[in-house]
Amino acid sequence: MIPTIRPKIELLSPELVATIVDEGLDVLEWQGVFVENEEALRLFEDAGTKVDRPSRRVFIARRLVEQSLATTPSTITLHDRRAERSYAVGGDEIHFDPGSAAVKILDYRDQAERPAVTDDLVRFVRLTDGLDNLHFQSTGLVSGDVPDIIADSYRLYLGLLFSSKPVVTGTFKVAGFEPMRDMLQAVRGGAGALRDKPLAIFDACPSPPLKWSNLTSQSLIDCARAGIPSELISMGMTGATSPVTLAGTLVQHTAENLAGLVICQLAKPGARVIFGGSPSSFDMRTGTTPMGAIETMMIDVGYAQIAKSLHLPTHAYMSLSDAKQNDYQAGVETALGAVLAGLAGINVISGPGMLDFESCQSLEKLVIDNETCGMIDRLVKGISPREQPLAKHLFEAILKGGEFLTLPHTRQWFRREHVYPRIADRDTYDTWVASGRKAMNDRAHEEVERLLTARPIDRPSPGVVSELTKIMKAEAGRHGLGSLPRIKELEA
Repeated sequence: MIPTIRPKIELLSPELVATIVDEGLDVLEWQGVFVENEEALRLFEDAGTKVDRPSRRVFIARRLVEQSLATTPSTITLHDRRAERSYAVGGDEIHFDPGSAAVKILDYRDQAERPAVTDDLVRFVRLTDGLDNLHFQSTGLVSGDVPDIIADSYRLYLGLLFSSKPVVTGTFKVAGFEPMRDMLQAVRGGAGALRDKPLAIFDACPSPPLKWSNLTSQSLIDCARAGIPSELISMGMTGATSPVTLAGTLVQHTAENLAGLVICQLAKPGARVIFGGSPSSFDMRTGTTPMGAIETMMIDVGYAQIAKSLHLPTHAYMSLSDAKQNDYQAGVETALGAVLAGLAGINVISGPGMLDFESCQSLEKLVIDNETCGMIDRLVKGISPREQPLAKHLFEAILKGGEFLTLPHTRQWFRREHVYPRIADRDTYDTWVASGRKAMNDRAHEEVERLLTARPIDRPSPGVVSELTKIMKAEAGRHGLGSLPRIKELEA
């Protein structure tokens, strides 16, 4: 049997990978990392690690990192709400999700950004649930019509109400973890069931350079003990909060993520950890953090290669754009990032739908990007020898006056061999004109409305809905909020 080659990209030589990892380990052991969380400091001390209490600096020995790597799973399995479908996060498997915590939405009507509200979050979650090439949903918008103090649990609440897909999320405050964990357990059916079949990934971001805050350290500890995978999101900015060279930033990225991984393993050996990030090539001219810069994408591909050398699952913020509209820039940056992420075999790829330096979501872009994700999925499957012989037996019929269009071989393979998008325009010019000269953004908006109108609302059982609402109302009440915004989809 002729093998199929999975197309891949690597940017680092094995020697450079080894050097980056070695320097990262040296940084942890000799320069150390700042750890603000008291419980994490005690875990390090109990493990015999040198801790300088006045500065809260922890000097992590190479031996402890190696021990922690040995107990970290190389593959994580996520499950949907019904526990009917599972997703392997590891190896070269790729899964796209919309990314987390944008504070604005691009309104189609006036093509301007505005704060997101509950109705936007519900539409976003329902739309994500209906897009086949986005395997995971995310708490991708922060609702502006609830207080910030409950914004983390509220966006997860809506995500669990209106989508069955696994969710990428995270907490904004230490006390926010408990209600979020309780909601996940309510959906899954208990603490043990959630540990056995995790439904969510929690992002945790070190503060560059080389700092793990009280919040993010506690998130790692809490997730490890609850059996929830932690996704480490190092965010160095070249020349600003990390070394200006790409290789130098990779050293810092590796050190920060390995420090987080050790915290997870000290809290619970065997804890599920994803080596991820959202670094950027800092633009010295504008003071911005362009996610669409090719150097940013190179850092992403580089650290994914490093993580794979350590046998760890991977994540990156790619397939997104810094553009403010669904324009040519948005398409170029998103597609380039998605292609590179797919070829790098990054397991969790966050970003579809995102604009404006991760701060804005567009439902129209989400639909467009879903098609791009489908193309990437087709790309990484490679070119397969569908049958033997490959083609030479077909030409006899053609030479006798036949046509490829009428061959049984064509009918057998054309849908399995090709991707057929709904939004990308493949009509002739005359057909496009006759159809109203619609731009891609307009066609995408029509698809948004079609999906949200035609697709049934996917809610959990009434008992689970009731339990989720009880947890969310209790959390709101603890912070003085008498009621939650109206959700009309719960009344349908």
